[in-house]
Amino acid sequence: MGTNGSTMLEPLRQGLPPLDPAAVSDAASCALPARYEAVREARRFTRKTLDRWDMGDRFDDVCLVVSELVTNALRHGLPANSACAGGREAPVRLHLMRWTERLVCAVRDPSHDSPVARETDDFSAESGRGLFLVDSFSDSWGWHPLAGALDGKVVWALFRLPRSGTRPHGE
Repeated sequence: MGTNGSTMLEPLRQGLPPLDPAAVSDAASCALPARYEAVREARRFTRKTLDRWDMGDRFDDVCLVVSELVTNALRHGLPANSACAGGREAPVRLHLMRWTERLVCAVRDPSHDSPVARETDDFSAESGRGLFLVDSFSDSWGWHPLAGALDGKVVWALFRLPRSGTRPHGE
């Protein structure tokens, strides 16, 4: 309302999503190498985790968001030339956390730069749309810098889940 479209996708620079970490019912994480095959590994890990949590019906949306977050971390969150250079360390980490009515995907990378949704009117462009997709397929997203021994930042996306016993209508 009265603002241009660029502020709509301004990432929320805040702490973790408004959820109590102590109340998490399930959590899983995997380290991802600085190679673009890591996106495929992240998708495989997400599939296995959601199947184990009996949430396979959410796989398509969640996996699309995970793919975009991991791709962004590899493309923009690593020092130049480290992705595809076959580095042995795993600088990117994917976390999946589930609460009763929420699922959060969080991707950690070593960069301190904020994620930026680039404005593009070319919807056939191969890059620049990742955060638009994250914004479209998740219920909310944001990022925060890490403190202490961990360096870098975490970019997260939150999905609302139906209450157990109820199914979403028309979704």
